[in-house]
Amino acid sequence: MGEHADIAVAGGTSSVPSATANRGPIMAIGGAEDKLDDKIILSTFVQVAGGRDARIAIVPTASSIESAGERYKALFLGMGVRSAEVVFIANRADANGDAPINLLQDASGIFLTGGNQMRLSTIIGGTRAGELVRERNADGAVIAGTSAGASILSSHMVGFGASGGTPRQRMAHMVAGFGLVSDVIIDQHFRQRDRVGRLLALVASNPGLIGVGVDEDTAALIDHQGTLEVIGRHSVTIVDGSQMYSDISDVKGHGGITVSGALLHILTPGRRFDLRSRRLLDR
Repeated sequence: MGEHADIAVAGGTSSVPSATANRGPIMAIGGAEDKLDDKIILSTFVQVAGGRDARIAIVPTASSIESAGERYKALFLGMGVRSAEVVFIANRADANGDAPINLLQDASGIFLTGGNQMRLSTIIGGTRAGELVRERNADGAVIAGTSAGASILSSHMVGFGASGGTPRQRMAHMVAGFGLVSDVIIDQHFRQRDRVGRLLALVASNPGLIGVGVDEDTAALIDHQGTLEVIGRHSVTIVDGSQMYSDISDVKGHGGITVSGALLHILTPGRRFDLRSRRLLDR
């Protein structure tokens, strides 16, 4: 794969469930969502999951903070949900065991905490728990992830990378995600950590994909028809590379990449975007 091995896609993702009216929504949260005041994003997740009848399963696998799951459990119970359980998955044996399966299979909403998305892909990818997350979504459960938990939702995941506004070769590494949203790359903490360069670099290397950069305290709520709605306080950046020109195939080392013709959409709260037709709705 020569000069471009650092922006390769790891294969082996399971097929994405076909779009049906029964599929639940996906909620990609850019991290640092409000947990103290009106909790717009977390409240939306609870309502989509069933409100007072919601049964929430919290997966803190990405986090190195032991109390991460318990903190979200307390928050969701404080919002009046029927139940909120922490699903402890520390290794692949856990992910293939019965305990997490029993908790996940009854959930109307599954919440993936932040941390290190590579922990999610290496511990849960290709396991019974990973497959059950897809099955629950296909059956109507909402799947939400914040920060690292947002990155893993798409078919292609940013494993790690550098910040900066200029796209550069070898700026980011991409691996397979959970595949709940096809043909999309989701990045988080987007404007706050200056990640537009790496998203442009990834779309330049895979121009058939749509880049979705989600700011902190902001969420992209995506329904079964591929309609994205912005929830929260900041914005979601869409990078459409279908008409893009770039010289990425000729750039050596860590050199800068020329990008021309990329379509950039900045969506503020309440705006909706059709990911299939790649156009803004309700103009």
